[in-house]
Amino acid sequence: MPTDPTPTPDRPDTPHGLPSDALPRPADAPAGLARRIEQHLLHTMAVAPQAAGPVELLGAVSQAARSELSRRWVQADAADRAAQARRVVYLSMEFLIGRSLGNALGALDLSAEAAASVATHARTLEEIEDQERDAALGNGGLGRLAACFLDSMATLGLPSYGYGIRYEFGMFAQSIQGGRQVEHPDPWLEDGTPWEFPRPGVVHPVRFGGWVEHPESPDVPPVWRHAGTVQAKAYDMVVPGHGTERVSTLRLWKAVAPAHIDLHAFNSGDYARAAEFKNAFENISWVLYPNDSTPAGRELRLKQEYFFTSASIQDVLARHLAEHGRLTNLADKVAIHLNDTHPAIGVAELLRLLVDEHGFAWTPAWRITQRVFSYTNHTLMPEALETWPVSLFQQVLPRHLEIIFRINHELMVEAQAARPGDLDFMRRLSLIDENGERRVRMAHLAVAGSHQVNGVSALHSQLLVQTIFADFAALWPDRFSNVTNGVTPRRWLAQANAPLAGLIDRRIGPGWRRDLDQLVHLKPLADDAAFRSEFLAAKQANKQRLARVIAETTGIAVDAASLFDVQVKRFHEYKRQLLNVLHVVTRYRAILAQPNGPDGQGWQPRTVIFAGKAASGYAMAKQIIRLIHDVGRVINHDPRIGDRLKLVFIPNYGVSLAEAIMPGADLSEQISTAGTEASGTGNMKLALNGALTIGTDDGANIEIRQAVGDDNIFIFGRRASEVTAIRAAGYQPMRLYESLPQLKAVLDAIASGAFSPDEPGRYRGLVDALLWGGDHYLLLADYEDYVATQLKVDARYRDREAWARQAIANVAAMGVFSADRAIGEYARRIWQVAPQA
Repeated sequence: MPTDPTPTPDRPDTPHGLPSDALPRPADAPAGLARRIEQHLLHTMAVAPQAAGPVELLGAVSQAARSELSRRWVQADAADRAAQARRVVYLSMEFLIGRSLGNALGALDLSAEAAASVATHARTLEEIEDQERDAALGNGGLGRLAACFLDSMATLGLPSYGYGIRYEFGMFAQSIQGGRQVEHPDPWLEDGTPWEFPRPGVVHPVRFGGWVEHPESPDVPPVWRHAGTVQAKAYDMVVPGHGTERVSTLRLWKAVAPAHIDLHAFNSGDYARAAEFKNAFENISWVLYPNDSTPAGRELRLKQEYFFTSASIQDVLARHLAEHGRLTNLADKVAIHLNDTHPAIGVAELLRLLVDEHGFAWTPAWRITQRVFSYTNHTLMPEALETWPVSLFQQVLPRHLEIIFRINHELMVEAQAARPGDLDFMRRLSLIDENGERRVRMAHLAVAGSHQVNGVSALHSQLLVQTIFADFAALWPDRFSNVTNGVTPRRWLAQANAPLAGLIDRRIGPGWRRDLDQLVHLKPLADDAAFRSEFLAAKQANKQRLARVIAETTGIAVDAASLFDVQVKRFHEYKRQLLNVLHVVTRYRAILAQPNGPDGQGWQPRTVIFAGKAASGYAMAKQIIRLIHDVGRVINHDPRIGDRLKLVFIPNYGVSLAEAIMPGADLSEQISTAGTEASGTGNMKLALNGALTIGTDDGANIEIRQAVGDDNIFIFGRRASEVTAIRAAGYQPMRLYESLPQLKAVLDAIASGAFSPDEPGRYRGLVDALLWGGDHYLLLADYEDYVATQLKVDARYRDREAWARQAIANVAAMGVFSADRAIGEYARRIWQVAPQA
């Protein structure tokens, strides 16, 4: 039986370490903001207020907002402790929170007062907010989803912690040189940030390597003789709720070497060796997703995942012991959620801590573990499911490998009992892939160790139990469910799109910020000519702002009256940015061949906008980015085309750039191969901002179509079932190439160097991958329907009143895609966590 240790004294791991009544709300809060900003300019920024520039004003306004958030933070933490509340713990490799000042001012209802204050310094609030760097804590939809979810947890009043890594350089800053993506460090912390709170008293050891000793007595747990230790130091950020005093905590871990440098080596003049030990440990928290195409990169990534997961679970247990004095009730008070498989090692880590360090027997420890954990899957593609070589696991985490083997043994016993003699069933379920190099299947570990597993759209969740987890679903049918993703309207409409948010406020009031279903009241206004006019004016203002961003970042002037056709997301072959490029080349050639348009009415001017990063080791994705630039260079400088077609790529895509792009988009490209996109959230953000979607029946596109109606969306291409059938029948892309003259001409032009005359064969390999490499994501199969659907877009856009009606219908139908709705479902059905007052 486990021992219940003596309650440990409270640690200084809460904001300020003080009870809420020790920090009363300032008598003048939120009034008197201008005075507090002036005080911070003088006392915090050490500058005379009359001499303050934008950087000093950013610091002062941030400090003024931070002080009010701190009060809320302390109060909420004290209330949760007093109530011994059940908490959500959200483990994620990414938290793409973007800039914090605008969000904080919005949550505190201080935006207008802050704007008035900085105006006395002859500055605008927008100018001040632009001085803040995006927090480099994520890359794509996974991290932005986590950030939206923390916002909703706070807004709904759920006691909650997010845990991740305090990356010093993020993934990378992207620039374009000669059309190529070039990666640079993103030192977002080099000047510090007012939004983090160092917690010097919160440090946890994280160990690696070594071997495991097994005592002779079965009552004595094994001993892990580790080979190295790194310290995880805590840094907190506060995530405010809106319309509430509640907040969420984002705790990030920095890796710190036990000894900073080898002083003897330094004094001997061997400066490189002096820092070698420090760097060998501290590089764990340097960069998001190190290039794992090398053995060293793969080892570092596994260490990263274990580092933040171990530190987080140790922190959870320490807090629980401080509040409850025992761990036997851990599952009653804590719900730990795995955002994808990156933190899946937490299943083995919690077992290790309970068994090896807290005296639990295996069976009760396993029961607690399964009750504590839940898991969200974000991909249906088997090749994208994370696995690690057993040999690497043995080298880095030998004790955890033993635990995984034991979990697997018990799983195989259960599988054998369910289907006696079915060895294939057991092989498919096994946590160890025995085909070729033996590998640990992290998604299988997450499923086995969780009481609930969910997909993130209706189609995704359906396919989840039909494909990659079909055997688990057969064994545990009640373990699987769906929670469709959502986005926060506070960031993605109220903050990002002031013209539209203001219009909505005037017509239906501001309540939609906390109840997005209220947008349904916009639906009848689609028939109001005055409202349509105001709606189009708001869109045009956003397009003009985006046109300025394009000019500033790319040097390309675009017509804000043209149709803004937007595809912004990380670059991956399944997201099919290349299909979009094929359409652009098709359109270019068609304009040259038929200057008056296919119907004699001329061509609808269009600006095609790309943004997104390719992983540093993803050669094909980088090649597609280069092709976009080469095609754009030709089209944008062809005097025969003029403003009828422009192609631009905006570099270094991130949250703040997305806040400028989303409101300015007319058309949202969501064109993944059906059955590959789990859900998407960019599709929701763009529709929320009044863009019409062109997309496949994939991910949440299906639910968007159901919400907005078939007449208010452009769906094309094969469905998921058709994709499966095409592949099963033996897909032959060469037949399409030979039978579609337009497609053949486009591919031939790219392959022959029409867009790369300096290197004619530059894109031969890219085209060969389609024609001879199997066209795995069926670009050519969907090409003809995609091009035809784009012509329907043109026709629709020419009727500005009809387009406005449909765009308004999209905004009005977005209530179901609120992150508040998603988090409410998680809280009720998966976490069993109730809001706190």
